[in-house]
Amino acid sequence: MIDLKALRENPEAVRASQRARGEDEAVVDALLSADERRRSAVARADALRGEQKAFGKQVGRARGEEREALLAKGKELSAEVKAAEAEQSAAEAELTELHRSVPNVVHPDAPEGGEDDYVVVKHVGEPPVFDFDPQDHLDLGTRLGAIDVERGAKVSGSRFYFLTGVGARLELALLNLAVAQATAAGFSLMITPTLVRPEIMAGTGFLGEHASEVYRLRDDDLYLVGTSEVPLAGYHADEILDGEKRYAGWSSCYRREAGSYGKDTRGIIRVHQFNKVEMFSYVKPEDAEAEHARLLGWEEEMLAKIDVPYRVIDTATGDLGTSAYRKFDCEAWVPTQKRFLELTSTSNCTTFQARRLNVRYRDENGKTQIAATLNGTLATTRWLVAILENHQNADGSVTVPEALRPFMGVDVLKPR
Repeated sequence: MIDLKALRENPEAVRASQRARGEDEAVVDALLSADERRRSAVARADALRGEQKAFGKQVGRARGEEREALLAKGKELSAEVKAAEAEQSAAEAELTELHRSVPNVVHPDAPEGGEDDYVVVKHVGEPPVFDFDPQDHLDLGTRLGAIDVERGAKVSGSRFYFLTGVGARLELALLNLAVAQATAAGFSLMITPTLVRPEIMAGTGFLGEHASEVYRLRDDDLYLVGTSEVPLAGYHADEILDGEKRYAGWSSCYRREAGSYGKDTRGIIRVHQFNKVEMFSYVKPEDAEAEHARLLGWEEEMLAKIDVPYRVIDTATGDLGTSAYRKFDCEAWVPTQKRFLELTSTSNCTTFQARRLNVRYRDENGKTQIAATLNGTLATTRWLVAILENHQNADGSVTVPEALRPFMGVDVLKPR
């Protein structure tokens, strides 16, 4: 949730953020009104409770008829207190519902617009030039005995697959390389739950506009996660941290891909299940932007290790998730599609998620403050697309990037 104090002090900043996101700015005035009603209700209830407490002492000292009269008045006061508390409860419920509907305020430097209005920050590397007709990742993976989408569809339906033989080994090599880098950088490795409770999923902001993307197990009232960001955000819910925390979460991830029919249906680009290593940081709010830059740097370090051309984009405001203040994506070149494909994403969520999940830390004065949370992808199954296509050879073999060879035990993947 956004900071209500900041909203009161500068409502125009929130209105501007809503406009930039393409959202209704009228919610700002509605939220301000709900906040004022809640504060008024709290003040009235507190005043009446104070009056009731003082009145109780007066009754205790009274005798005879005076006491009887005071007791009658006390019943009236008690009814007023009960009504005021009910009003307070209703005002707080109204405020909470409205407060949770407002997305995070966007960074003032984030480009405005929709999905195609990103700004390219930089390009790294040159697309490969082949003296043969390159194959796409699915043809390569099939001939290598690495990918089997036909049996994936037979077993589970469309957009499922098996990684087989060298394909399974290549993914494990990639994820283990990511783990090695993350732990060397000071991240604590976590293998996280992939089912979470509703309050944790809602706390990370994934049950708003992206709710249709999430698998729900209604009989158990649990949700399948689309990223280990969710359980890692919930890991310290209702806790006070003793310092900054960095975790690297390894998990399977699940996405319904609702509304994406017909897009990237070939191969393993846009699928319902994949594996991922995700970085997640808890820091002080004033350190969040510097941490965001570090996360992006670690993502680029991983991309350099698999030696593929990529670009970094600053995502436009209308394409940010509910929780994101700013987001950078790294997109790798896919030779057969002649376009860039997102491989990593890193978001600064400021205090938005931590406020929902009640994650705090103690400042230098011992006072509790809301922490900031950030996340960033370090490797996923989708990376195999870029590795296979960019490192292919004329005979259908694929040269294994040097950094992956110690994990693979081979230098070249050869067609069966």
